[in-house]
Amino acid sequence: MSWVTNAIKSSIGRKFLVACTGLLLCGFLVAHLIGNLLMYVGPEVYNNYAHTLHSQEFLIKIAEVGLLLLFIAHLWLAIEASSRNRAARETRYAVKKSKLPDRKIPFAITPENYMLVSGIIVLIFLCIHLGDFTFNLTMPEKIAGLEPYDKAIVIMRSPVSAVAYVIGSLLLMWHLWHGATSMFQTLGLRHPKYDGLTQNFGPVFAVIIGFGFATFPVYAWLIPYDPPAPSPNAPEAHGEPDLHSMQTSPAWQPFSVEKRVPG
Repeated sequence: MSWVTNAIKSSIGRKFLVACTGLLLCGFLVAHLIGNLLMYVGPEVYNNYAHTLHSQEFLIKIAEVGLLLLFIAHLWLAIEASSRNRAARETRYAVKKSKLPDRKIPFAITPENYMLVSGIIVLIFLCIHLGDFTFNLTMPEKIAGLEPYDKAIVIMRSPVSAVAYVIGSLLLMWHLWHGATSMFQTLGLRHPKYDGLTQNFGPVFAVIIGFGFATFPVYAWLIPYDPPAPSPNAPEAHGEPDLHSMQTSPAWQPFSVEKRVPG
């Protein structure tokens, strides 16, 4: 484990670990967005997905703890790297240098200048999201007994939640805009032949992820929706997913998905 300790102590090692944890978090975002997009297929498909996922309770707990540790490690390493960089400078730069070639960063509102701030805000947004969907803290009386699809719609039709989720998603996009591109530089995955591709990857990835998550509260407000009365005998609602029921449900069979008619 000495290599881990040495990596954490060195500036290059910390940046490398920030990039590695960022890469893993990007993978989680992609998987999470794909799962949530099932909302657009229909309530039955999304509910089966959510129940399937949460039927693996032990694995889910391990994944949740792992993600939490990943977020904490990413943030802590970023704060450490930023603090040591500042301490190493006697005076502030008039113009920052970017990792991207031929690019200087003035002290303006750009993703590069606010990576740490946007990362902290995204973490706060994550805590709000966990409070809504995992711990049922914000409106427990309204979502008790609801299926996952209904639970998600009810939460995101709340004006406060809708605004918070749109802003949080856009700030996530802001953070990824530079972070996803910078990751290639830090991990040594750049080559002059592919510079155009790697430099465009970050903005494209950021827009897909950010706008992808931001569409859910907009969808919740646009669709005609009349929430069903919570059933006291209904299974506990989860933010996401029961593999057996998912495989056997008619809604999972191709061309047999029946969309519920709202209202």
